[in-house]
Amino acid sequence: MKIRCLTLGYSLVELMIVVIIIGILSIMGYPLYADYMTQSARTEAITALTHLTNLQEQFYFDNREYATDLTDLGVNADPYITDKGFYSISSTGTTDFTMVATAQGIQASRDSDCGEITITYEGSRTPVGCW
Repeated sequence: MKIRCLTLGYSLVELMIVVIIIGILSIMGYPLYADYMTQSARTEAITALTHLTNLQEQFYFDNREYATDLTDLGVNADPYITDKGFYSISSTGTTDFTMVATAQGIQASRDSDCGEITITYEGSRTPVGCW
């Protein structure tokens, strides 16, 4: 009776093919991940702008003028920094207002098209593609 010896393991060529496949997948996946991170940070700014706009309207309803200082709206600082620190939000005006969210830190370099996101008391939003 003959006994056959089977070698278990992988050859160098098989390992290199796996490494190449993983490399190709990561090259395709990283830009999608970076775009996702950029959009999620932008969503944080839009959420904060919308919330602060609602607070401005409530302040106007109570005082017949808009707040020039965001601390009057109950937030902790002027300019307001979003939770993760990607955007700084400021407001100007008393008879009308314009709020601007300015990208900070790494978000400023990742999202150059939407470096400043603006909303006015009339509800006009710029740049359009960022909302």
